[in-house]
Amino acid sequence: MGRGKIRYWAAAKDAAGVAEEPFDAANLHDLMTKVTLNRDELARVVARSSFLVNGDPVGKRPHESVALPDGATVEVLPPFAGG
Repeated sequence: MGRGKIRYWAAAKDAAGVAEEPFDAANLHDLMTKVTLNRDELARVVARSSFLVNGDPVGKRPHESVALPDGATVEVLPPFAGG
């Protein structure tokens, strides 16, 4: 199980109520399940978001297949308007 930090940006930060928090999870699916538990607005934002793990885009890979090593930084990037 990896330990690291999750960073929230824009609407995800607002929904989470914090800019970042520590995590303990084996993969991205487990992490998203944990952080959205009893946080309905965050769950809605996360469902539309993209993710970076240590700066690398997750893309369309199944979240169960995205392992989180110790020291990982996961960034939650909701859709942004403009460019």
